[in-house]
Amino acid sequence: MAAALEARNKEAQILGVLDPTTKSDAAIDSCRLGEAVQFVANASILGYDVRAAMVLYGEPGSPSLRVRDCEQLWAKYGEALLRQD
Repeated sequence: MAAALEARNKEAQILGVLDPTTKSDAAIDSCRLGEAVQFVANASILGYDVRAAMVLYGEPGSPSLRVRDCEQLWAKYGEALLRQD
């Protein structure tokens, strides 16, 4: 978790988020890791289906974050993930 906090400003991609209105993958632009974690952690509140969501960041082969990871990171670090120090 601390490694993800350190990497919060790296570019990330969000995959596997389903938009229930179109019943297809939501088109989400790449963003900072901290913003991606925030989005995935809160997307179900906005009506998105995130059961298959995954956040990819860092070098190819780096670990990805799943929904539960994002929820835990957001609960533990919250606003710190959004800082651009």
